[in-house]
Amino acid sequence: MTDFYKALENRRSYHVVGKEEIVSKDRVEEIVKHAVTYVPSAFNSQSARVLVLFDKEHDAFWEKTTDILKDVVGDGDFSSTQARMDGFKGGYGTILFFEDQRVVEQLQESFALYADNFPVWSEQSSGMLQYAIWTGLEIEGLGASLQHYNPLVDEMVASTWSIPKEWKLRAQMPFGKPAHTPGEKDVGSIDARVKIVK
Repeated sequence: MTDFYKALENRRSYHVVGKEEIVSKDRVEEIVKHAVTYVPSAFNSQSARVLVLFDKEHDAFWEKTTDILKDVVGDGDFSSTQARMDGFKGGYGTILFFEDQRVVEQLQESFALYADNFPVWSEQSSGMLQYAIWTGLEIEGLGASLQHYNPLVDEMVASTWSIPKEWKLRAQMPFGKPAHTPGEKDVGSIDARVKIVK
């Protein structure tokens, strides 16, 4: 099994993924549920909500998203966006990440001193969850990327999959068999980014 540090190095963005089943749907479910259970959240608020789409539901998300984007672009050149949509739709599944605003608001009411921080902490927890799942998929040999077509797709997602209005969509993660090799990652100078005081 890939160790944690190697998984951090290997995790990359794959914008073209395939539908071939190299990991079972049950295993993807295990990865998602494990991350949702154990990723930290402020005050143990557990505000994360996740929708996992496979098969025709996965296809429907990207078809509907494509239609929405076409309306936005209008008569403009849509070819590059269409290629991007096709790369995502070609995948095995899509994970949609939400934060339950009821939980955030309840915390703001209960702990007024920290009220301004709870939305920020909610976003931080969501980011940790996204990264944990992304890295978990990487360990299993799946490629993924993180997309943000919200808020354009919010209404469509809510109506199509009966999402509660309090669930705020934060990101979308299409995943599947990697269909390309990403280029070398330029990490820059670590000394310019980390300061150590001893």
